[in-house]
Amino acid sequence: MFESLSDRLHDVFKQLRGHGRLTEENIQEALREVRMALLEADVNFKVAKEFVAAVAEKAIGQEVVGSLAPGQQVVKIVHDQLVELLGGQTATLDLSGRQPVIIMMVGLQGSGKTTTSGKLAKMLQGKGRKPYLVPADVYRPAAIEQLTILGQSLGVPVYPAATDQDPVAICRQAVHAAQSAGYDTLIVDTAGRLHVDQELMGELARIKDAV
Repeated sequence: MFESLSDRLHDVFKQLRGHGRLTEENIQEALREVRMALLEADVNFKVAKEFVAAVAEKAIGQEVVGSLAPGQQVVKIVHDQLVELLGGQTATLDLSGRQPVIIMMVGLQGSGKTTTSGKLAKMLQGKGRKPYLVPADVYRPAAIEQLTILGQSLGVPVYPAATDQDPVAICRQAVHAAQSAGYDTLIVDTAGRLHVDQELMGELARIKDAV
């Protein structure tokens, strides 16, 4: 998602930088492209609309910083607004509280949850944590095998799930296994889903309630 959004924004900014002088018209044209880029990256329509309105308010009629060309100024405004939209500052993982800590990976199919689960486990391992990968995607072909192979290559243990098991049962049993083996962080790799898929969204809620 971020790669696609980055490519689209890069094209918009390239056009902006080509203008020696920016007008309200070409700013609005560029912001239409920004809005389309956000929508194509599955950003909520209201969020995209509010984002573009905020950028337009700051960009139109604003004095250009002396060291920046007009196009660069708009790029800076969009960048600053994106940083604000994403939270403004980096928040670290909260690993306090009852152990093992449970992290549930959720998102669209193909968005990189499995790969990110492995990266997160390796990062936590480097910080002295004892992560345990839990494959809870029983729907995608070879999803469990993919996480198992990834865990083996990283030296991170993986719960031995099977495709004929219920994802909620997998997660509940993995918690007990982690407690017995002394693992302090569970990373649950769930199946990809859209928010409109009520059955799979309900499954997420049941996993959360169970663990």
